[in-house]
Amino acid sequence: MDLSESGERLIAWAARSMPVLGAIGERFALERPLDGVKISACLHVTAETAVLMGALKAGGAEIALAASNPLSTRDDVADALRAYGIAVHARAGVDRATYYRHIHQALDLGPDLVLDDGCDLVNILHTERTDLLEGVSGGCEETTTGIIRLRQMAAEGALLFPVVAVNDTRTKRMFDNRYGTGQSTLDGIMRATNTLLAGRTVVVAGFGYCGRGVAERAKGFGARVVVTEIDAVKALDATLQGYEVRTMAQAALLGDLFVTVTGNRDVIRAEHLSVMKDGAILANAGHFDVEIDVRALDELAEEVHRGVRPNTDEYVLPDGRRLLLLAEGRLVNLTAAEGHPAAVMDMSFSAQALAVAWLSRERAGLRPGVYDVPAEIDHEVARLKLAANGIGIDVLTAEQEDYLHSWRVGS
Repeated sequence: MDLSESGERLIAWAARSMPVLGAIGERFALERPLDGVKISACLHVTAETAVLMGALKAGGAEIALAASNPLSTRDDVADALRAYGIAVHARAGVDRATYYRHIHQALDLGPDLVLDDGCDLVNILHTERTDLLEGVSGGCEETTTGIIRLRQMAAEGALLFPVVAVNDTRTKRMFDNRYGTGQSTLDGIMRATNTLLAGRTVVVAGFGYCGRGVAERAKGFGARVVVTEIDAVKALDATLQGYEVRTMAQAALLGDLFVTVTGNRDVIRAEHLSVMKDGAILANAGHFDVEIDVRALDELAEEVHRGVRPNTDEYVLPDGRRLLLLAEGRLVNLTAAEGHPAAVMDMSFSAQALAVAWLSRERAGLRPGVYDVPAEIDHEVARLKLAANGIGIDVLTAEQEDYLHSWRVGS
């Protein structure tokens, strides 16, 4: 069934809220910075990603795209991208084996550059598709989880080409991680459960940029927010912002809704699940489906009722308590909702597009390792976004510039 017309409508709708990436695409079409460059990408196949693919294609790139999460794939968007001449290897709801087969198919392009969202594609390149490594001269990574894996690879000397940490830009961390994840996570939870957050106890595991966003939005809905952390500085920050900070063992007894957003595995384990309230809701906003120990939940449960609501499974424990798992423990914001609003992805994907162009230009002089996005790209994205919103900012006077660059002038 051809779904491309529906996909085109979704892409057009997203593009209306992505003026910065649209302007970059127009510039790329004139300058053609990616002529002859082959790109293999592993990203969420959504309308916003399609706008990014369009900008890169306008710059001259040949692209093969696989999904970074089978539950976030929009089949109509995938069809529309194929109609645009982009090779898409993705289908909603595929099993794990098919998911990895799609990544292999995207790599069959023989890429010069790679785009990743979670490091699965880069991992496969370094373990199963080493025959392609010689041709790969660089890549970009979009997520906190992926950057953690890449930095470990680099520390062990295993990373064999330069990768730009798109996730670590100021615009990405502040707007995508904090505002995008905060809003879209609660959107997914409410679509899946239709639960009232006011007066409920929401436990947020992890107080990085994403966790802060979730905590802020939950607090704004009137929830009592409890934060769990392993980092003393982040825990102190949460305390000074007015949140309760508890261990997960303590929080497990209190929570009505649990949201994991740490980038680590087994954050909620059997010992936590076994003491939770009847009706407690479990949601994961981290990239991989390992933060909630779903296997332990399966073993604890006497019955499992699939699909009691869309994207909601009910696990009945021997004592009759029911725990509700959302989106199979996968990314709740992209499975039960639509991910970040397009206005947020406008900045993230604009930084991604400019980083790809920079990487294509500079790759010959870069050694293997993880690189920050050049600061000028981050500032350019912010300036373009302000301009698109009709917002102006002050400019330093010559005297102010001199003052900031001099040590001779005192009080």
